Formats: sequence, C-alpha cells, structure tokens
Amino acid sequence: CRKSKGKPNGKKPAPEEKKLYLEPEYTKSRITDFEFKELVMLPREIDLNEWLASNTTTFFHHINLQYSTISEFCTGESCQTMAVCNTQYYWYDERGKKIKCTAPQYVDFVMSSVQKLVTDEDVFPTKYGKEFPNSFESLVKKICKYLFHVLAHIYSSHFKETLALELHGHLNTLYTHFILFIREFNLVDPKETTIMDDLTEVLCSSSGSSSNGSGTGSSNSAGAQNHVKER
Repeated sequence: CRKSKGKPNGKKPAPEEKKLYLEPEYTKSRITDFEFKELVMLPREIDLNEWLASNTTTFFHHINLQYSTISEFCTGESCQTMAVCNTQYYWYDERGKKIKCTAPQYVDFVMSSVQKLVTDEDVFPTKYGKEFPNSFESLVKKICKYLFHVLAHIYSSHFKETLALELHGHLNTLYTHFILFIREFNLVDPKETTIMDDLTEVLCSSSGSSSNGSGTGSSNSAGAQNHVKER
C-alpha cells in the first residue's frame, strides 16, 4: 500500500463519492429469490473438480456477457486504469511482467486468457476418463480472482449505465451467486474481495453468508479511504 499525500493547498479533501449500487432501492433488485447458498453446494454424486469446472465456465460466460452490455461505455478515455474504488489493478503477463493498462484492455486480457483455459482439454477436460491437471484448483482460483475484478469494476465504474439499461437485477443476482460460490470453496482470498465487502454484506447476508468475512468490511473500508492501493 502506498499512502497518498495531500498537497498543503488549504483545500478540504473531496468527499467520498456516494456508492449508487448500495442504495436500498437497487440492492433489493433480483431476477430471482432463489436460495443460492443451496445452489452452490457440491452435490453428493458430483466430483469436486467437475463441479468447479462446470460452475467456473458458466460464471465466465455470464460475467463476460454482463460486461458486454456496458463495454461501449468502458473505454480507454473513460477508464484509463483498471480501477475499483481506491484500488488499481495491473495485468501480469506470462513472464510476470507488470503491465499498466486501461480497464477495457485489462478485461480483454482476462477474458482472452480465461477463454483459452476453459477451452483447453488438458485443463478443462470434457471427455470421459480424462484427468484434471494437478494445478486445476489453483487455475480456478486465478480465474475467479480475475472475474471478481471485472464484476467489481462494473459496480464501481458502470453501475449508472447498468441501471439505465435496467440490468442491475441481473448484475446483483450474478454477483450474489458468484460470491457465495467462491466462498463455499475458498476460491478467492477474502483480502481480495474486501474492497466490495459493503455490497457483499447487503446482497449476501440473506443467503446465510454473513458469518464468513462480513462485519469487517466497514472497518477495512474506512481505514482504506486515504490510501491508494496497487495490485
């Protein structure tokens, strides 16, 4: 973390922008009231890796589709960095080189790399008898982390457009389902999702997930208001 230093110009710091997506009239919007906590649980007759593969692929397609609805508003000019609230994300290429890019570039990197993985028979096998690689779970965790970044960016930077398109109910439903899934199987470090804890608590508390990581979002967010994070 790198603390941002204000210039001694005598001006008061700008007030934190109100988060539209936390307004009760919008958080109540869903396309279904289904109990997602039950939906994400591993069925007895299903192999864990098969369940992870099926759900991860489905979430990839749905999040990609959700982003496509606002992609024309997410440009290099409007979103010059891949930012979510007070955090800026960087892409790391195959050699580990840190790349600063615009939000649409970052999302393109995410979707292209995930598409490559989920269509690779050696990683996401679809043929009977084919084994999953030993690194499968770690790859799923990596995919889910990147997909979370995309969802969080939509809320942080493009909720107004989502609202105008009347797709906020779809977004809320997708986010709730995704968060409960990654929590059920510990696929993303809670520190990674802290940035959206306020939304998670509102959307997921009714689904029995408030005991895992909730209650810490307010204090963490308050402490991070004066910091600029880079990842």
